[in-house]
Amino acid sequence: MSLRIYNTLSRATEEFSPIEPGHVRMYVCGMTIYDLCHIGHARMMMAFDVVQRWLKVSGLRVTYVRNITDIDDKIIARAVQRGITIRALTNEMTLAMHQDIALLGIQPPTLEPRATDYVPQMLNLIGMLEHKGLAYRTPQGDVNFAVRKFSGYGQLSGKSLDELHAGERVAVLDGKDDPLDFVLWKAAKPTEPADAIWPSDFGPGRPGWHIECSAMSCQTLGESFDIHGGGADLQFPHHENEIAQSEGASGKPLARFWVHNGFVRVDNEKMSKSLGNFFTIRDVLQKFDAETLRFFLVRTHYRSPLNYSDAHLIDARTALKRLYTALSLLEPLVPAAIDWTQPFAARFKAAMDEDFGTPEALAVLFDLASEVNRTQSADLAGLLQALGNTLGLLQGSAKAFLQAGAGLDDAAILALIGQRAEAKATRNFAEADRIRQHLLAHGIALKDAAGGTTWEAA
Repeated sequence: MSLRIYNTLSRATEEFSPIEPGHVRMYVCGMTIYDLCHIGHARMMMAFDVVQRWLKVSGLRVTYVRNITDIDDKIIARAVQRGITIRALTNEMTLAMHQDIALLGIQPPTLEPRATDYVPQMLNLIGMLEHKGLAYRTPQGDVNFAVRKFSGYGQLSGKSLDELHAGERVAVLDGKDDPLDFVLWKAAKPTEPADAIWPSDFGPGRPGWHIECSAMSCQTLGESFDIHGGGADLQFPHHENEIAQSEGASGKPLARFWVHNGFVRVDNEKMSKSLGNFFTIRDVLQKFDAETLRFFLVRTHYRSPLNYSDAHLIDARTALKRLYTALSLLEPLVPAAIDWTQPFAARFKAAMDEDFGTPEALAVLFDLASEVNRTQSADLAGLLQALGNTLGLLQGSAKAFLQAGAGLDDAAILALIGQRAEAKATRNFAEADRIRQHLLAHGIALKDAAGGTTWEAA
């Protein structure tokens, strides 16, 4: 079976083959880097980490570009608030991002361009659009893209211009010829710091968000490439605008496949900083180990919504423990190449080849773990580990993982049970529940009965 990928542009799962035989060029919109990364960001980076890993397993060379947006209204505001330069802020947050995602086993991209290093290319692209009559200057000094002059606008979102106009709540023109037009170059404002301003033939200012990705992707991968990815929230307007700019300038399709990962949700609402319902990667890693978090993110299909809760992470750790328990019976294992004709391996490959179907692939791992437990076969245990490795899982020592999972010794467990009993006695049920959840996170399940509370390994 050949690899098939869901293409947002066609709204269908299509057979994938790269433009250049044997070489995949993939661009993914990365972070706007003004704060610590949260689980929604981790979900996006994990989704495309799995994608690029599987492309490589499939024998393809991958040039994976994931950008950093390091100039933006929020970045400027945060730098001013903290009294530091924009570069100091973005360097600090980029380092923090690299540290956090390295813990999750997210491999670095081939290239990680920063927007501020590509301003000349952005200006060149804007000039091309103006020359073709697709961009215009405003009295305020901005340069805007003329949406109605690009005939293909709306192809990615599947919306007509009339539908998009109907969604306009307020038609604040600000020098625009049309409310749907978007900014390519923002004129400098007197209140903005000097390091947020670049000279240009359009006047001093800075690039708009959308033009940044068009310039970086085309400069690093060419005017047409194989896969463009990002979160589902970028489908419109960001990716729609990228298509308009890039294809308006070059006359060529920007990307053959558009791939979008689903949202992370908390209480049925999208996790986001604006809603205040987000958890940073560092928040979560204070309570759960990194591999458990990786497993939690991978076990849901990348296009499906992912519901975040401590209970789901506890369940993820319990599931991962089952796989490591099977491996622990036969450690140390001898690494071996995967024979893709082997029945378990063939099932795993079929799942991953169908739009990176990680839930079905993980189901194969659990079936394989059961067979390892039954047969005590070192060959099957080695296969279990090797297949897990393709997803960035099961790469450590099974015994070390299981011992770390136990975490607390008997005295510590009994002390926490005593603290929980005191909390219940004083009707501090929130604290009692927190202690129960804390113990569960360490693989300890409590059982309350008339004679008291007992515990066992979860």
